[in-house]
Amino acid sequence: MASTKIYSMKGKAGSPVTLPSQFDTPYRPDIIKRAVLAVQSRRYQPHGVDELAGKKNTAQSWQTGHGRSRTPRIKGSGTSAANKGGFAPGTVGGRTAHPPEARKVLIERINKRENRLAIRSAIAQTANKERVQTRGHKVDSVLSFPLIVEDKIEKMSVTKDVRDVLTALGLEDDLQRAISGRGVRAGKGKMRGRKMKTPVSILIVVGSDQGIGLSARNLPGVDVAEVHGLNAELLAPGTHPGRLVLWTKSAIERLESEDLFN
Repeated sequence: MASTKIYSMKGKAGSPVTLPSQFDTPYRPDIIKRAVLAVQSRRYQPHGVDELAGKKNTAQSWQTGHGRSRTPRIKGSGTSAANKGGFAPGTVGGRTAHPPEARKVLIERINKRENRLAIRSAIAQTANKERVQTRGHKVDSVLSFPLIVEDKIEKMSVTKDVRDVLTALGLEDDLQRAISGRGVRAGKGKMRGRKMKTPVSILIVVGSDQGIGLSARNLPGVDVAEVHGLNAELLAPGTHPGRLVLWTKSAIERLESEDLFN
């Protein structure tokens, strides 16, 4: 098994540590993509139309023999709507041809063992510098892959202190990439509660969140997750593996001792 060093909060190399078996998992982009789509599908919101929409009228076809088309027509006389088409999809006020249905199954399923394999494979790719760089992260100053830091970072409660640690570990370039890349979204999403679009940056994986979750959330593109709560989307946003990840010592220990995702 491969090994790496644990770095201090100031970026100084410390004692070596052997990487868990999850980092030896083969690269499976097909399984990773399926797992990410399965996670994303759980956020879809069912929507549909009223089953009687466009059907609340007296329209009925005249059939043949009247020199008219067989389009359903509104019954009656003496009104502007009388004898005009209705009900059918091609008529004014008629029903929708193939409307969305709330009963449609939106969630994509994936087997547990496949999902675990996807997470392990995505974890392994976080230690591949070429893969991380290909994904678009700025990694020229990153000290090592995977990058592991001591557990003190888990208790940090001030955003500026977290950023200072990330800078000492060589992650400032990628953080700046996310900050400068943040901008207004194109399209109608601006009116739907998601005006800004932010590039994905660093994922901080901790053994237990003792305050860093609140202090790091103000850093654009940065996510914090406990190691047992990892999923394929966190490790491979947009189905693209190779996210820039900062691990804590306790996260690596839990990954091995609890044999997670195996």
